[in-house]
Amino acid sequence: MSSQEDEKRIRKAFKAKTWNEIKTHDSWSVFKIMSEFVDGFEKLARIGPCVAIFGSARTQMTHEYYRLAEEIAYLLTKKGFGIITGGGPGIMEAGNKGAHFAGGKSVGINIELPFEQHPNPFIDPDKYIEFDYFFVRKVMFMRYSQGYIVLPGGFGTLDELFEAITLVQTQKLVNFPIVLVKKSYWAGLVEWINRRLLEEKMINADDLEIFTLVDTAEEAVRIIEEFYKKYALKPNF
Repeated sequence: MSSQEDEKRIRKAFKAKTWNEIKTHDSWSVFKIMSEFVDGFEKLARIGPCVAIFGSARTQMTHEYYRLAEEIAYLLTKKGFGIITGGGPGIMEAGNKGAHFAGGKSVGINIELPFEQHPNPFIDPDKYIEFDYFFVRKVMFMRYSQGYIVLPGGFGTLDELFEAITLVQTQKLVNFPIVLVKKSYWAGLVEWINRRLLEEKMINADDLEIFTLVDTAEEAVRIIEEFYKKYALKPNF
């Protein structure tokens, strides 16, 4: 995005408004937020158990991460889980593609963005939802995902990952499988967490057990499968 476009967006955001204009805008925002929650809850509650797959929207089809995400989704679908992604390209597309070709449920909950995000062609038409608000979309992931499979990604992927870790840590979300795939990619982050957060007592040692690192599709699927041999499948809050 150019500096001129940035300038326009900033000026528009800080444009002077009367108090009445602000109140009116906020009131309409409440109704829009409510409608997104209602639509999301109604559609996702009917779909059944799903596992969420996260990762970069920029990953190309020829990349090993794309193929890995597709394989994980395919195997999970064969185990009876639906796959839920952010609905966009890259790793998200790979997840929906694996579910699609395995004959399972392929769910996409997309977000309106000025770049990058467009729905991929492997989402079931009746299982596609588009949101305007990131926080509403996050609640849908948190409530209806029976596990998080996190492949290499950027800020958006990290945002979803640490949101889930924080909610489990603070017991606002039930402890459920959070699986980071490709140890070589996540090694630096995990090392920093150990050397900084743990050594400086910003977290407890037990907090490192909230997530698991794996390298293969089979390992990732096994963690989800073994967890639900012990616990019932249900929404997370």
